[in-house]
Amino acid sequence: MKIVHVANFYGPNSGGIKTTLHALGRGYLEHGHEFIYIVPGTRLQSEVTSYGRKIELPSLLLPGSGGYQMIKSNRELKRVLAEINPDRLEVSDRFTLLSLGRWARARQIPSIAFSHETLDGLAKRFIPLPTPIRKALVRWHNQKLASSFDQIIATTDFAAREFREIKCTNLVKVPLGVDLTTFHPTHRDLAFREELLQGSSILLVHCGRLSPEKEPQRSLEALRELRSRGIDARLIIIGTGPMWKKIRSLAKDLPVDTLGYICDRHRVARILAAADVSIAPGPLETFCLAALESLASGTPVVASASSAVGEFLALDQDIPAGAVAANSGRAFADAIEDLLSTPGVRAMARHVAEQLPWTRSISLMYQAHDISAIGELAPHMTTRRRVRIERAS
Repeated sequence: MKIVHVANFYGPNSGGIKTTLHALGRGYLEHGHEFIYIVPGTRLQSEVTSYGRKIELPSLLLPGSGGYQMIKSNRELKRVLAEINPDRLEVSDRFTLLSLGRWARARQIPSIAFSHETLDGLAKRFIPLPTPIRKALVRWHNQKLASSFDQIIATTDFAAREFREIKCTNLVKVPLGVDLTTFHPTHRDLAFREELLQGSSILLVHCGRLSPEKEPQRSLEALRELRSRGIDARLIIIGTGPMWKKIRSLAKDLPVDTLGYICDRHRVARILAAADVSIAPGPLETFCLAALESLASGTPVVASASSAVGEFLALDQDIPAGAVAANSGRAFADAIEDLLSTPGVRAMARHVAEQLPWTRSISLMYQAHDISAIGELAPHMTTRRRVRIERAS
């Protein structure tokens, strides 16, 4: 089976999209399928990676995005796709790649679009329109997306909500996964932790893109509030983005280390495991892989109550894997302080993460693609057939 995934916003400093693409590719390859991913680049070029064949197409830099790129020409993209002749098409970008659904349908290629963001939340935050008009635009776009592709993938109930509101019948829920080996509590090195603490007592970590919709300043607000209460906490920030300079400026009088983007995932894993609490302040997160990687490292997470992260924090258990808070520094500080005094949260954090391995995600993707044959029984298909529609529960 030849599976092709097209994604914008993939690059040297991208996080969740890159992690997802690589995990999907590795999973497909392990079962004998061919995986090709097409992403933005400086020029047309191709290379074989451990995740599949990567094809880069000339791209445009998105102004004010902190380095995000998007493929320049959809016409060139479709020409390349036609040459590849995929059996299955996956798309990550509900906006500029929308036309790929119709392109695939005209060729009887089953297609899937990932909804990595909440359009309703983004529109509410960034489009100054009256509520009825804004909601009508969101419904129109979501209906167009759902009708263009054979299936829509949502990673959480939060992400699925706006599609359920329009009674989308081709919606599939596929939670993302985590590398349970790279991110593991055994990577908690006490000597390394002391090095990161630099004399402080509590180590907090924020891992994520520094962009306005993710509200990274909330982590600084929480740190400032905790220190005003006499809690000697220090914050490590991993990630970069358009708010990099602003965050560094806001952190000048606080014990904060801004490490930028770290490409070495093993180093990231050591930092996450060393922390006492991981902060995920993004109010519109539809999943947040960094939060799940923190949990896999045995580090509990405090997340925005308006995001999807609370769905996998076991909040209904006697001992949760983290907490959610209102979108204010004081509320986040309260939740962090409570977690610091709750025994057993590190073990629960790891337990929760173990329920979401990438193997489960890959298995669900096979169901969505209606793929049953694996290994030597999965040759490139010569006869097209429409994918069976799986409805989300």
